[in-house]
Amino acid sequence: MRVLQLEIRSAGRLPLGVTVAQLAGRHDSKPVNPLIAGAFHRTGAVEVWGRGTNRVIAICKEHGTLPPTFVERDGFLIVTFIIQPVTEERVATQSATQSTDPVVRLLACLHEMEMPAGALRSALQIKHRPTFRANYLHPALTAGWIEYTLPDKPSSRLQKYRLTEAGKRRLEKTK
Repeated sequence: MRVLQLEIRSAGRLPLGVTVAQLAGRHDSKPVNPLIAGAFHRTGAVEVWGRGTNRVIAICKEHGTLPPTFVERDGFLIVTFIIQPVTEERVATQSATQSTDPVVRLLACLHEMEMPAGALRSALQIKHRPTFRANYLHPALTAGWIEYTLPDKPSSRLQKYRLTEAGKRRLEKTK
């Protein structure tokens, strides 16, 4: 099965005081262009200020897809959606992500594609990085069930993780 990625780039930065991390939670709305924002509000396209990203995340979850990732880079806000076609295999993967074992949940997320740490945390609904590293990422790396896509640069911003053959076998045992 082929997994697609949709990336939307918007020129410009987030308003001063708003961070990428805040977009998935409660945050103030600070329109860059109040005239355009006001026009959208009057037409009903904007129902509540500061809730657009939350609505997008909720709709993704409602439809059983991963929430988007938000990144600010080189003067752009980049929103990336992972598009996973629904198949019988995906249904099995979704049930595996409900496991109580953190490492098995991580392996299930990597079943179909490699992913960066931020996308994995979003998929697993974990906001606290140290918890994610200690309970999910490091045990899976230590066991040899996942590996870096850039082994020479473990802390690169472009780093992603993928299942190893041992990780695929471990995941099969949980089904």
